Amino acid sequence: AGLVAVACGGKRRRNRAAGHVARSATLGTRETPAPHDLLLKVARGESADRTPVWLMRQAGRYMKDFRKYSERYPFRQRSETPEMAIELSLQCWRQYGMDGVIMFSDILTPLPAMGIDFDVVRGRGPIVLGDLAKTLEDRLQDSDARPIRAISSPDDFEATHHFVRDTLKALRTETDNKCTLIGFVGAPWTLAAYSVEAGSTKEAAMFKRWMYEKPEVADEFLRRMTVTISNYAIYQVKSGAQCIQIFDSWAHCLSPELWERFAAPHVREVAEAVRKACPGVPLIYFANGGSSYIRDQVKTLAGCIDVLGVDSHARLSEAAEAAKGSGLVIQGNVDPYVLKYGSEEEIREAVRRSIDEAGGPGRHIVNLGHGVLQGTPEENVLYLIEEAQTYKGK
Repeated sequence: AGLVAVACGGKRRRNRAAGHVARSATLGTRETPAPHDLLLKVARGESADRTPVWLMRQAGRYMKDFRKYSERYPFRQRSETPEMAIELSLQCWRQYGMDGVIMFSDILTPLPAMGIDFDVVRGRGPIVLGDLAKTLEDRLQDSDARPIRAISSPDDFEATHHFVRDTLKALRTETDNKCTLIGFVGAPWTLAAYSVEAGSTKEAAMFKRWMYEKPEVADEFLRRMTVTISNYAIYQVKSGAQCIQIFDSWAHCLSPELWERFAAPHVREVAEAVRKACPGVPLIYFANGGSSYIRDQVKTLAGCIDVLGVDSHARLSEAAEAAKGSGLVIQGNVDPYVLKYGSEEEIREAVRRSIDEAGGPGRHIVNLGHGVLQGTPEENVLYLIEEAQTYKGK
């Protein structure tokens, strides 16, 4: 009967939905079902017989094999050592057979090339050094001892970020003709805010102060960030990435008006630069917490972005309706907490509902509304992947 009940944390998690016949689902090694380029095809707007699936933070601490590295090596060592980054990117794919592998890295990774240093502290998360909340205007002056610089060419990353090239080239060899290789960047506003706030924040208050009191300073910082991120994305494509996701992880800090003024124009610039340099490479945009202005996203980004990620705070049917006729493909938006705490049937039902609300199999990309949470049972991820790849519709 498969894993109808699974031992987890000393308690039995049972299927709470009456009448469900469980499928066979056993952790081990699982290949991505054909066709191998399904995610690419759907991201480009092509129709398909089944729905592709990958997960944000699919390479993460919920996996025992991942923790063997995370508990021993600091984050930057893992992400900037190709041998480790390659292994951590592939572990989940070998176990679950997602339709896409995403490079193990961080949205902050390109910052040192600009002269902005960061670290990731265990138990606290990323911290950005330099006290930009106070020194931002000075650091944007060419006369400053350590000016913040824009990286004006993809090739300029070779001097500081060759590990990204080495990681992506190896991953492309491993995944070629088997699944899609996904690269990613942080959106300019999110990275600028992260840099000024120096770490996690609820409202990005310090960067907002610059935005209101000295918008010309915020604009110049965002300009340099946009040039850098555009070239970093192109560098990833040249290194082997077949698709790029742009993470606006702090979009929840923005009102629709602030998003339109300070975030959206720079996302468009990044997308247009990548499309010009890398024709045919699909671009995904995910604004975490931005579902309240999903229609603004559609209106502003249609024509330059291929796929619009949707967080868990919106009905996917409403997002699909908002995107209707725009040419945008929808991605999302299973609740990460359903994945962490739900029964097998609740997880499978959430996947089926996502696919149905998007218009049926092959009409969107299944993902979460945010990343896989630490402590999520590994078998739960298998239920989600398996259901997405086998569900045939109502």
